[in-house]
Parts: sequence; C-alpha cells; structure tokens
Amino acid sequence: MLKPALGLLVLSLLCLGGASTYAAALTPHTAEYKVRISVLGGRLNTELRKTATGYVATHRIKATGIAAALVGGEIFAESEFRPGDDGILPVRYNANDEISKDKLRADIQFDWETQRVTGTYQDKDHAEPIVVDDPLDGLAHDGVSIQYELMLDLMNEGASRAYTLFDVDELKKLNISSVGTRTVKTRAGKFEAIGIRHQAENSSRQTTLWCVEELGFLPVMIQQHRKGKLRFEAKLVSYEALPDPGPAQPEVASTQGE
Repeated sequence: MLKPALGLLVLSLLCLGGASTYAAALTPHTAEYKVRISVLGGRLNTELRKTATGYVATHRIKATGIAAALVGGEIFAESEFRPGDDGILPVRYNANDEISKDKLRADIQFDWETQRVTGTYQDKDHAEPIVVDDPLDGLAHDGVSIQYELMLDLMNEGASRAYTLFDVDELKKLNISSVGTRTVKTRAGKFEAIGIRHQAENSSRQTTLWCVEELGFLPVMIQQHRKGKLRFEAKLVSYEALPDPGPAQPEVASTQGE
C-alpha cells in the first residue's frame, strides 16, 4: 500500500440530495503540503472535487530539491466516493506508487449492491497483477476516502472509535483515539488543531492527523511514527476552497447490508 500517502492518510453529504443524515458536507478544495519522509523532502498536493454523484479526491506526492534527483516519479492515489446512510461509500480507488519500496499499482472497485470489492493490484513481489475479489462486511474505505470520512464525522457527530480500511488485499481495523489539542504553525498560518490518531491492529505504525475546524477539519499537519520514531510529516502550505458547482442529482445510494 502507499504508506505515506495513504496514511493520509485519516471522513453527510446532505447537499447532494442523498439519504445521508449528516448536517454538514465536505467543501471542494485544493491543498498543498510540505512533506518530509525520513530525510527526503517532497510536496503533497490534494484535491477534492464534487461530481454528479459524490466526490473525487486525488492525492499526489513528488520529491523536491535534492531528493528529486535521487528519487524519480511520484506517489499517486485517487478515490471516487458517494454518500450513503452510514457514511461515505467508496466506488473506485486507483493508485500508482513509483517512489516507495512497495511499488504498488492498484485498481479497485467497490460494489455495495453485491457487497464485494474487486479489481487488481501489483507490487514489487508480484510480476503479474493479482486479482482481487473479496466480500465486504459492513462499511469499509480505501486509503484516501477514509480521510474524508473522518473529516465528515468530525464536522457532524465526532469520529468513531474504529474504521475499517481495505488495504488493497485485506481488511484492517483502524483504532481511533484523540490526542488532545495543540497550536500548529505552518506556512499557511497558525491553527488550533485537534489531534486524531489511528493505528491498525498489530501494527507499530501510528498516524496522527491535526485537524482544524475552520477548514472543515482538514488536517494541517500529518505525522506518522513507527516504533516511536517520526517517519513521515506533512505541513500545510496553502489551501483554497473551490467554487461549488451547485446541487447535483445523485443516484440513490445503496447502503451496506442491503
């Protein structure tokens, strides 16, 4: 999996006309972050766009400075998702990792009517694509849409204690905890942020999102620790809300379990 980007990795879409009971909705936007992965520098660009049936979120990491000469390519991930009764329903997830040692490529589809997730993935350990065809047991998210589920939940009722992540070839339970508040200084400004930490069961990797209410609980800083050491950090450089294209007329969202 795209560990740095998808660690981002940790979000009602009432304005879309869906069946969701959420009172607040996500704001389409673009954001740029300054990134440090171990000793290498980079840039993370994210974009959230509204579509006729929901949203598309794109995350892209590229090396900068001296690191760009040492590490070519990029880490790219995109998620299409729509509203459901119990939260965001991912529809399709694409990923292409040209930087990290995993070298992951994935094309995954979520079918909530049949309760199955299908597609293919390939990494450094597999010369040929691996077919994915697994059952879904309740609400699950890909590594991008899970961040927006968390943001959305914070805007409304608050984050759950656990989320389910579909990590390309397996379902993982992410335990969620609050780590309090702090002032975070970034190039985009100084913010009072709420710390939300998630960690998969049986994993030493902890990811903390420092989310800001006035930006729709967008994370202004993301930190990932492994075995107690900071391995990844992203700080907000700029944020821009995008024009709302107006109300859409989505299909009736199918909820899990039906």
